[in-house]
Amino acid sequence: MDIFITILIIIVIMFIFARGVVIVQPYEQALRIRLGRYTGRLNPGFAWVIPIITQVVKLDLRTQVMDVPRQEVITKDNSPTNVDALVYIRVVDPEKAYFEVSNYKLATVALAQTSLRGTIGDMELDEILYNREHINTRLRDMLDKETDQWGVKIERVEIREVDPIGAVKQAMTEQTAAERERRAAILRADGEKRAAVLKAEGLKRSMVLEAEGDRQSKVLRAEGDRMSQILRAQGESQGLRILSLGARSLDKRAISVLSLDALKVMSDGQATKIVFPFEVSSLIRQGAKFLGATEDMSDEEAVAISVDESLLGAAPDAGEIARLLRTIEEEARTISTEKEPDKDVPELQELVKD
Repeated sequence: MDIFITILIIIVIMFIFARGVVIVQPYEQALRIRLGRYTGRLNPGFAWVIPIITQVVKLDLRTQVMDVPRQEVITKDNSPTNVDALVYIRVVDPEKAYFEVSNYKLATVALAQTSLRGTIGDMELDEILYNREHINTRLRDMLDKETDQWGVKIERVEIREVDPIGAVKQAMTEQTAAERERRAAILRADGEKRAAVLKAEGLKRSMVLEAEGDRQSKVLRAEGDRMSQILRAQGESQGLRILSLGARSLDKRAISVLSLDALKVMSDGQATKIVFPFEVSSLIRQGAKFLGATEDMSDEEAVAISVDESLLGAAPDAGEIARLLRTIEEEARTISTEKEPDKDVPELQELVKD
């Protein structure tokens, strides 16, 4: 019986000792209250308090995220809008957070909800959509000022969603579409203007270049025509001079024979009319004199007239022809290495040999 009582006493003592053991986590802060009186904090780690008469309250010192419920707010321009937010808080004074307010989390959420409604109600819808950062900063300052007496620090406030009602959203969609169409029209007009300017500039430059090319081509064509006329006139002049010198040595008989040959050529055709450029009777008289030998040429007419050989040009000798043939053969071999052999080279060689 004594042993049983002893064991029972030991168990009661161990139970009472265990009830007094307190383990405080590193991110927590514990408040010790004994018989209704605050006696101090308990630091993280192992601690023992008098059980039954001592109450230990643990508070989380980490940053906590509070969700502000979704609510409908009327903006300054009378646009109904659904708004919700997130509030990041952290307990910095455990005594105030426990003794100054019954539930600091619920109080913070309610205060954020009312502050959000008041802030959104003082702004227009466009300003709310474009200035979320300004709204976040303003709400954080307002909430932090009010929750400072509760020992709670407002670290950040974020507007999570701004959702206008159906009619307002449709009007905003139409406004956005109209604004995009306006910008597209401006960009399209600017592109067409630039394209027209570039097209006109290119047309101008092409006309200038075309006029310059036409001018140069006309100058070159005129220069070529001038040179060809000069060379043609020189050739005709030399031919007339050679013909005149060669005809001076002919007598009247030779001229009569040539005239009869010319008459034969003119009559040998399909034409029904023949026009003679000289008197026919004179030609017949000259032919009769030639056939009858009744008229002799005077001594003055028979005098041989010397011909200036320089006008006829020097005839090439055999050496010059051989050199010309070798030159043509070398040029033909050179051309054959670059492209297809010229078919006219053998004919030219045969012509030179003849």
